[in-house]
Amino acid sequence: MASIDVKSATGKKAGTATLEDEWFGIEPNVPVMHQVVTAQLAARRAGSAKTLTRAQVRGGGAKPWRQKGTGRARQGSIRAPHWRGGGVAHGPKIRSYAQRTPKKMIRLALRSALSDRAAEGKVLVVDEWSFDAPSTKGAVSALAALNVEGKVLVVLGDEDAAAAKSFRNLPEVQVLQRRELNAYDILVNDWVVFTKATLPGGEPAAAPTKEDGE
Repeated sequence: MASIDVKSATGKKAGTATLEDEWFGIEPNVPVMHQVVTAQLAARRAGSAKTLTRAQVRGGGAKPWRQKGTGRARQGSIRAPHWRGGGVAHGPKIRSYAQRTPKKMIRLALRSALSDRAAEGKVLVVDEWSFDAPSTKGAVSALAALNVEGKVLVVLGDEDAAAAKSFRNLPEVQVLQRRELNAYDILVNDWVVFTKATLPGGEPAAAPTKEDGE
């Protein structure tokens, strides 16, 4: 198990926390992450494309001309697929693109993504977000104090409503509840910022001493 410094919202050290090997110390399984992320993106597809068949297009109830004697090819309906304005043969229909993904695979992909970010030193733990009221300016100051740049995933709990409203206006910040944490959102962001309460398997350790210089 590895230890990580817990920071305050002002960037000062506020203790340490343990990163459980089960969540942050495994060898990332790239094929599983790829399959799970592909399934997540597929599930987001609307699947609402739809065309009308010859049975659904209006009109065409009467036979265009008699069967024999005209010299033309026989036709049964002007709404057949080869007619202009006719139905579409083998066109798209409303469907679901969702894929069945085993829960163990989803969990392994999440642990792999967290381990990948931890190996890169892109995981931060904050003691708590001290927002008495929503403040986008305060959120910008907090991220600057934590020295994070690029795209940031902030993982919050139900008690962090003010923090969620503070961060949600920042274009480079994505806010998620702990129960919504998933491999895709971890991988598309550069940093993952937890609180002690939302850290998976995290156990807060001792508070900083005078030797820490804080």
